[in-house]
Amino acid sequence: MNLLEINERMRQRPPFQMIERVTELEPGKSATGIKCVSVNEPYFEGHMPGYPIMPGVLLIETAAQLCSLVIEQDGIDDSKIYVLLKVKDFKFVKAVIPGDRLEIKVECLRGGTGLYEFSAQIFCEGKLRAKGDMLFTAVDKESIYNEEA
Repeated sequence: MNLLEINERMRQRPPFQMIERVTELEPGKSATGIKCVSVNEPYFEGHMPGYPIMPGVLLIETAAQLCSLVIEQDGIDDSKIYVLLKVKDFKFVKAVIPGDRLEIKVECLRGGTGLYEFSAQIFCEGKLRAKGDMLFTAVDKESIYNEEA
């Protein structure tokens, strides 16, 4: 999937859209995607000036966005939003810096009934940079801003 095809199926948009290409997608099961890290990304201005490092939380977000493409296999369900419920045992092996081309691999460990658990691995040039597990849940879109729900 190229960027235009991804935009049809994902809610995030620049500057917060992290997945730029999907090289493999098995709906409901797994995906592999690409993120090219550019020095022009806005968070580098304030995250370690002089020594730009991609924040770990954004690496998790990158993997989470790829997971959303596995979950919403037929495109966006306008009534639901899948939110990150839990991050488990995420480990950052080596810093990600401008110029890195990340390959993200996610695999659904269990899914259905509104809960999805994924394993994620993030590589650069074939070497592991980060890994961990994430749990997502389906939330009724209307309930997010409704204080009574």
